[in-house]
Amino acid sequence: LLNRADISEDLLLRAQQLRLTLVKEKLSKYNVGVAGQLDLPKDRKIILVPGQVETDASIRMGSPRLRTNLELLQAVRAQCPDDFIIYKPHPDVLAGARVGGLQGRELFDLEVRDMAMPDVLAQVDEVHTLTSLTGFEALMRGVPVVTWGLPFYAGWGLTLDHLCCSRRSRQRMLDELVAAILILYPLYIDPKTGDHINAETAVAILAKQRQQKPKLSLKSHFWRRIRKRV
Repeated sequence: LLNRADISEDLLLRAQQLRLTLVKEKLSKYNVGVAGQLDLPKDRKIILVPGQVETDASIRMGSPRLRTNLELLQAVRAQCPDDFIIYKPHPDVLAGARVGGLQGRELFDLEVRDMAMPDVLAQVDEVHTLTSLTGFEALMRGVPVVTWGLPFYAGWGLTLDHLCCSRRSRQRMLDELVAAILILYPLYIDPKTGDHINAETAVAILAKQRQQKPKLSLKSHFWRRIRKRV
């Protein structure tokens, strides 16, 4: 789609409105964490490094050089020795459900655990990532993104990339990226009725669900404990 699709002006406008709604509603992949303000220095560039689950296929298949959160932090610190680096562990790792713990705390200046990702992104100057979806969320919020792997949003002229992807055959504007990734490509299903819905309806459902307190079933709790041990 990103290489070949012709995206109309009407679809671009729709993508722009969808993006603005996501930003306004502070919707994110996980919709967890609390709002807050960080105490950050005024005289240093603020860099966010989002942690990832190191066994995920996105890293195995999309990051041929750097494979771990530690390696990413080492690379970012080497490139940005004087900048203020925030590290935010992956929510699944914090919940004990996935593997991705970290050694090397001397490589970052601040660890943020409980703050919602949109609030963190509003306070940083730049995001460095392997393949995290946080990079795409940062782009939608106007935050510069440096990629060290090959996520789907890299290579289209919107990010500063350490790797080159020969499959990318053109450059795209931000809302063209949003249109392809959030409107043209996915199939959205209403979780209650099973009906097909559009992206805007899916966003409205997500916003409503976020207001409800999440419940973890006994089965899910048991599975998380087993997976963590494995």
